[in-house]
Amino acid sequence: MKKLLILIFLVQPFVVFSQTEEVESVTQTVQLYFDGMIQRDRGKLEEAFFAEARLIGYRGDQLFVTPFAEWADGTSKGSRRDPALYKNEVKAVRIVGNIALAEAELFWPGIYYYDFLTLIKMDGKWKIVHKSWTEKPLDL
Repeated sequence: MKKLLILIFLVQPFVVFSQTEEVESVTQTVQLYFDGMIQRDRGKLEEAFFAEARLIGYRGDQLFVTPFAEWADGTSKGSRRDPALYKNEVKAVRIVGNIALAEAELFWPGIYYYDFLTLIKMDGKWKIVHKSWTEKPLDL
């Protein structure tokens, strides 16, 4: 029993470090999504998302279901956005095995978005496979 307790105390820091490392990897993937939107960079969006991902959410009372490719086409068009006008934050990350859920808040000019992002680890990299979102106009 004593040997088992010693083994647990020796192994636990590695498990915690591994979990922290995975949370950082998920957060980096979500940051690629944020950067891709602000910079209108299709390459960053493709690095963050699985090609077959879906984005589902409400704009007002209307529900939108959008394939990633269609969303990325529209998001990557136009000139870069001014990052000073946007605040994007990862609020929480939960990981179980090779799946993760990230909660994100995005404050954009005149609007607030809240995202739930489902990620799966593929070939050693985290990819967003689903984005559920809602928007709420800011009461100014």
